[in-house]
Amino acid sequence: MPAPLLALRRPAMHALHRPAMRVLRRAVLGGLAALMALPALAQGAAPACRGRLYLTIDTGWSREAEEIAAVLRRRGVRATLFLADEPSFRGDRTLSPEWAAFWRARAAEGHVFASHTWRHWYFTGDPGPGRVRYASRRAGEGAEVLDTAALCAELERPIQALRAMVPEAVVLPLWRAPGGRTTPGALAMAERCGLRHQGWTANGFLGDELDSAAHPNEALLRRNLAAIRDGEVLVMHWGVRSRREPFAGILEPLIAGLQERGFCFETLPPDGRR
Repeated sequence: MPAPLLALRRPAMHALHRPAMRVLRRAVLGGLAALMALPALAQGAAPACRGRLYLTIDTGWSREAEEIAAVLRRRGVRATLFLADEPSFRGDRTLSPEWAAFWRARAAEGHVFASHTWRHWYFTGDPGPGRVRYASRRAGEGAEVLDTAALCAELERPIQALRAMVPEAVVLPLWRAPGGRTTPGALAMAERCGLRHQGWTANGFLGDELDSAAHPNEALLRRNLAAIRDGEVLVMHWGVRSRREPFAGILEPLIAGLQERGFCFETLPPDGRR
């Protein structure tokens, strides 16, 4: 640096009174300490998880779908969504193009997806090696016997429909049988399709399919808050046609109560949970 500039600067620095220099040093050091503490403060602001829960949602009648989605947004919960092409309250089906905006919004919120079969029929028996009986519970729809290729197609079709609407959706290599009812043959055949079955845990059935008269919402809320433990895989639907008191009415207090107990909600890992 040229000497004239040094000459100009040195008197200015020496002109500072010593107490003022000490104040300045403390201010600078204090500011640096505060900056270094920011990550720790930010980390401390989020309470540590004392347990993890895995909320899963099956399609169902979907009458309360938007209400449930709003609750999950408010509570910061991401879920694993099992898809089947079921009749909806709007008179269409849950994987018809009219539902594209709904599924697109869920993918954007960070929810992940898996197969719940295409037709939502039930697996009722294994008539022979590599064969499973697949039957509808609706009058007039009948039953079929599926081989491995047909079962793979049944499990893949809802994912193909989702991909057509939401190409960016995250899909897990999992599936769930309607009603959680499987057979040894169905499980083995699905494994050959690259899919592992995912049910729910002992206290994971939230009760949204139960009769409202015998199981009112307040009773379900008390039971679930008392029973749910760390690691549970929870199951509910976007709405159940037969339930007169929609379960969605207690979803927010249920999630809030579980979060107050220190539970964090996560999506299922690719290999599922047992």
